[in-house]
Amino acid sequence: MKTPIDVTNPYGYLLVHFIEDPEHYAERIYLDLSEGDNPERWHPLNGGNPILTSPLGTKGVRDPYLVRNPETGRVYIIATDLQVFAQGGGSDGSSDWYAFSHHGSTNLIIWYSDDLVHWSEPHALDVSRRADGTHAELGMAWAPEALWVPDYYPAGSEAEHNGSRGAFVLYWSSTLFVDDDHDHSDSSIYDRVLWGATQDFTDTTFEFGGVFIDRGHATIDTTMIQRVLPDGSIRTYRATKDNGPKANIWLDSTDAKRWWESDAQWHVIQENIGVDWEPNHHPGGVEGPALFASHSDDRVYLYVDVIPSIGYRPMVSHDPDKGFDYLRSDDFYMAPHTKHGGVISLTRAEYDRLAAADGTIG
Repeated sequence: MKTPIDVTNPYGYLLVHFIEDPEHYAERIYLDLSEGDNPERWHPLNGGNPILTSPLGTKGVRDPYLVRNPETGRVYIIATDLQVFAQGGGSDGSSDWYAFSHHGSTNLIIWYSDDLVHWSEPHALDVSRRADGTHAELGMAWAPEALWVPDYYPAGSEAEHNGSRGAFVLYWSSTLFVDDDHDHSDSSIYDRVLWGATQDFTDTTFEFGGVFIDRGHATIDTTMIQRVLPDGSIRTYRATKDNGPKANIWLDSTDAKRWWESDAQWHVIQENIGVDWEPNHHPGGVEGPALFASHSDDRVYLYVDVIPSIGYRPMVSHDPDKGFDYLRSDDFYMAPHTKHGGVISLTRAEYDRLAAADGTIG
């Protein structure tokens, strides 16, 4: 087992994202590095060219996310297997999102790295796989994220015997069909946020969990963060895109230790997040939220993706229990069309290595 990364003195941030460009094959993996330890200024690595490309499935990847296993230090990129532009369309064109959501890939595309410069070859993870070997009837799996849970498996379990009780609780959006609807023909079915668990993002360890969010209409794009409270307990926050009749991004929280289970009680904090970033002030015109925390002060950031092609705009909070406000700063910088990704904190060694290599081994 690898030695865990020492993150007690973090420095700098790494952002993974994709770019939406109907004229070019941009649905690949891009990395941006913060300007020093400043999480409000971002500079594309590799000259703004993609770092990784998927040869699997649709050969396109969207909605990527970065997550670290704190026990080994290994970092994973997880992404949606989707190429919207294959037929020359795009989100701001006439793409068939019904076909994507109902009949698209149930695979996620996964890479991993132990130094953030050398990455594995990609592999696919089928999130429809149940523990008994059967498969849930799902439409496309998209917008995946994950949180590490150090005691996911019980004491004395086989997992503990094999070295760790920990697992990633993975959550993503899919259309969920009844088991006998193999053609996915029920037009009344809608997107829910689902969950599963895995130790290493492989089919070998993955088990489908079930429904995480169901509002009775489409919900997509959940992002999450956890904070330690003064009494030592952990509060979990999530921002999600309600894609129903009153589309918007909302924020809620829970103090439930096993937050992914159906009996966890969630409390809404804020709705219509980021509406003023949308040119027409339409609350449904933002999606793909990304939560991450500053490691040098109490700020928490929430980036919202202004669609179809504007990209991320920043929100900030000093107390998520009071919601998020707009970060309006002349100093904020992010390249145009930076869309739907995730952020991790780095060590100084990781930051320096990425900067020196410009994100690539070439």
